[in-house]
Amino acid sequence: MHRLLTHRPFTRPLAGLFIAITLLCGSAASPALAQDKSLTVFAAASMKNALDELDAAYTAKTGVKITASYAASSVLAKQIEQGAPADIFVSADTDWMDYAIAKKSINEPTRINLLGNSIVLIAPKDSGVANVTIGQGFDLAKLAGAGKIATGDVSSVPVGKYAKAALEKLGAWDAAAPKFAMAESVRAALTLVARQEAVLGIVYATDAKVEPGVKIVGTFPANSHPPIIYPVAATTTAKTEAKDYLTFLQTAAAKAVFDKYGFSFLASPTN
Repeated sequence: MHRLLTHRPFTRPLAGLFIAITLLCGSAASPALAQDKSLTVFAAASMKNALDELDAAYTAKTGVKITASYAASSVLAKQIEQGAPADIFVSADTDWMDYAIAKKSINEPTRINLLGNSIVLIAPKDSGVANVTIGQGFDLAKLAGAGKIATGDVSSVPVGKYAKAALEKLGAWDAAAPKFAMAESVRAALTLVARQEAVLGIVYATDAKVEPGVKIVGTFPANSHPPIIYPVAATTTAKTEAKDYLTFLQTAAAKAVFDKYGFSFLASPTN
């Protein structure tokens, strides 16, 4: 009996110590494992609704957590250039993807042209403006009256660049230019119109579709501006999971989601 009593105090602490070490090692390994199962996606602001839905489906399927950051393509390209930890870049135009490639931020062989879009003229949902025919000689300045026209910054934000190109081709830019309120992204421009802080706006058709506070009053002819193309690629610092994610974005299931939100699918869908 005495021998049993003398050994018992040593057995319990040793067992407890073993358990503590096991737990400590497990907790130390967990963050690394979690980190290995995650991706960071930098995507054009207009992608938010469609990509949020797709990312949730991808996580449910693979267990890989997706963290998405949405902003103007110009902002994202420069953040990646400066070392932001992105695995995937989705741009709303080819110019900013070209820029990122030139800065050695993108793994160029992974680049694909994924989506297309169109630009539309919008007004607040209760506006009296409706059914505007957009063509040569279109007088946007007169249509806006004393109000403001919202779009992305025409010097850098893709939607603004497309808008300016279209208005220049249609002969409407010079008169309308002073009326423009330049926003930091297409979603910011969309919000200005929805809040009636601008009487008109030029945004992507996909943005107008998801904002109940606005209505489409006209569509810009496709030949009035450069083709609207959304390229996607992995960054040069991307995790290995990025390859599978890019493959997922090209599947028929992803196409169905993009179609639902109004994008045109430029890639050849896979199973």
